Amino acid sequence: MTVVRIGAPLAACVMLLGGVPSYAQQASMSFFVTSAGPGKGAGLGGLDGADRHCQQLASAVGAGAKTWRAYLSTQGAGAVNARDRVGKGPWVNAKGVTIAKDVAELHGTNNLTKQTALTEKGDVNNGRGDTPNKHDILTGSQADGTAFADGQDRTCKNWTSSTQGAAMVGHADRTGLTEDPPQKSWNSSHPSRGSEGGCSQADLVSTGGAGLLYCFAVN
Repeated sequence: MTVVRIGAPLAACVMLLGGVPSYAQQASMSFFVTSAGPGKGAGLGGLDGADRHCQQLASAVGAGAKTWRAYLSTQGAGAVNARDRVGKGPWVNAKGVTIAKDVAELHGTNNLTKQTALTEKGDVNNGRGDTPNKHDILTGSQADGTAFADGQDRTCKNWTSSTQGAAMVGHADRTGLTEDPPQKSWNSSHPSRGSEGGCSQADLVSTGGAGLLYCFAVN
């Protein structure tokens, strides 16, 4: 009997490859909820910082060839609408399930639920009833995906504040304390609040969030 011996370097490679998670399906992914936020509450470094976070997480699972944008609006001069940042669709999650075919469907009758609003890793994001609850997703947007008028802060100073202000959030699990429509809204449920001013990481956690974002591929 011939015994084939595997050299140490090759054996190490085999073991290494065996321990690396497969993200083959994520290459076609075009939508996800971030598995984690930057850690500074709603102080994301503006839209550029938020987009960079989406791009980094997508790259980590093999989907970095696409251009990723955070679903966020801004207020004031040169206000940006989240709906105008995410491309034309369709968008699919890490399991290949379609979230919406186009912008109109995304802001109408979409397929975004707790079971489909998956992270870039393909995991279900914690919702109401889970510990910890992380269903609050930063959007700064009205239900139709447009920006709020300047006045009351709904974007934590255009995503630069980790202290004072407020950010509009949506419920990724489409569930809240009541059956009111805003509680079931994926993108416009309620403004953030808290003892540290409304925009800190601790404030976001206190109302059921973690500084998470919706990320969409625009190409």
